[in-house]
Amino acid sequence: MRKIKIAQIGTSKNSHGNDIFNCLKRNSDIFEIVGYHFPENEREKFPNRMAAFEGFRELTLDEILNNPEIEAVTVETEEIYLTKYALMVAEHKKHIHMEKPGGTSLPDFERLIETVKKNGTVFHTGYMYRYNPFISELIKDAKSGELGDIISIEAQMNCIHPKEVRQWLESFKGGMMFFLGCHLIDIIYSIQGKPKRVIPLNKCTGKDGVNAEDFGMAIFEYENGVSFAKTSASEHGGFERRQLVVNGTKKTVELKPLEWYGEGGKLFTERFVRESEKWIAYTPKETSELVDRYDAMMQSFAMMVRGEKENPWSYDYELELFKLVKEACGE
Repeated sequence: MRKIKIAQIGTSKNSHGNDIFNCLKRNSDIFEIVGYHFPENEREKFPNRMAAFEGFRELTLDEILNNPEIEAVTVETEEIYLTKYALMVAEHKKHIHMEKPGGTSLPDFERLIETVKKNGTVFHTGYMYRYNPFISELIKDAKSGELGDIISIEAQMNCIHPKEVRQWLESFKGGMMFFLGCHLIDIIYSIQGKPKRVIPLNKCTGKDGVNAEDFGMAIFEYENGVSFAKTSASEHGGFERRQLVVNGTKKTVELKPLEWYGEGGKLFTERFVRESEKWIAYTPKETSELVDRYDAMMQSFAMMVRGEKENPWSYDYELELFKLVKEACGE
């Protein structure tokens, strides 16, 4: 199997840049890491994130963009710079894996999608739940009619962040809805499509004097029901309560917690499938296999780069999703 020569641009303090680079290292039978580049003074800003890159060559941006042997790039900068650097990579006709959801500018994101579409290069985004086995199965079942007509989706992704992280959310309109709520919007949109109306309800809790929107919520109105995404950075035990409930006319499926830690640091999901029409009925719990968040994601990306698999998330899907995220953020 041909190895893919790949480089990484950037990392960040609060997202998945180091996780992705470590994943590339783990999958050395698939990827050959040519090197990395830290833009925007990242080495000075994030000194405690540098160890993962030791032993690999630090490159200039031009060395990555103009090396014809590098066919793929992971763009993992801080969120506000994602589209900026992904667009540079796209203009050099390289395949892209980019951290979600993209930068803050819709016109720049539209230009990025226009460029990758014109080039026919892979554009793959870091929505990790796309590769969760129970979530993937639920989306497939919902779209196939297995659950009947979808009435509503309730999606929550909460956590307890320290003050400095919650204040950092001020970097983008919508705060938590932009940072983590985008994962939930991706799931809702993939199942129900474009809503009739979006009602953003993002708030600042004021906790510790933070003035960012650290409580994110958005309502999505559909013809026969209402769905919501809720994401809080100020919820004790929030990680444990992350959940997805898809309510259909034939059955309701609940995933909770969306992720929990098992042996070796791998993650699993718990599922309840409710079909009974009785007022009270026992529902057995199912537990997924243990998975790594990133291995399936990057292995799938490699298959797309080699032409062995078509990207299920089209260019147009990614653009419409980004627009929906921005709308849910109040823009």
